[in-house]
Amino acid sequence: MSSKSTFSSSTSRSYALALYELAKENSELIKVEEEINGLKLLLNKSFDFKEMIMNPTITKEEKNKVIIQMVNQYNFCPTLKKFLGFLTIKNRLFFLSQIIDSFLNFLSNSKGVLKAKLFSSKELSKTEIEKIRNELSEDFKSELNIDYIYDPTLIGG
Repeated sequence: MSSKSTFSSSTSRSYALALYELAKENSELIKVEEEINGLKLLLNKSFDFKEMIMNPTITKEEKNKVIIQMVNQYNFCPTLKKFLGFLTIKNRLFFLSQIIDSFLNFLSNSKGVLKAKLFSSKELSKTEIEKIRNELSEDFKSELNIDYIYDPTLIGG
């Protein structure tokens, strides 16, 4: 692993842990979780939003205007509002995707929920995925969240 990606993941984990601790301390963990999941969806679905965050030619002042408008429009909780403002001011929004993933991992770990990725070359139905999840949950004696990824380019064997 390169030193840059190590720095990126360690920095992202630090920011995520700070957000987790702040949300927990302010009794906003459930609200932050909902809003973080919404941000994750936005990052995955909106090319424009992701481009704005990742583009180094857009100033942090311009990014801050967009973030302020977004958090006010969707009525984000104070902890997440301040956190996103801090990331913007410190010019760290490009870590947002990794921070979100790390935050959700901290949250899952605190709940005792295991996470798994399921890659398949065959498109699976919701019933099949649920059956796999239930069997693995039983085997591991813990709740399990599965991130299902359909990839027809995989070579089965």
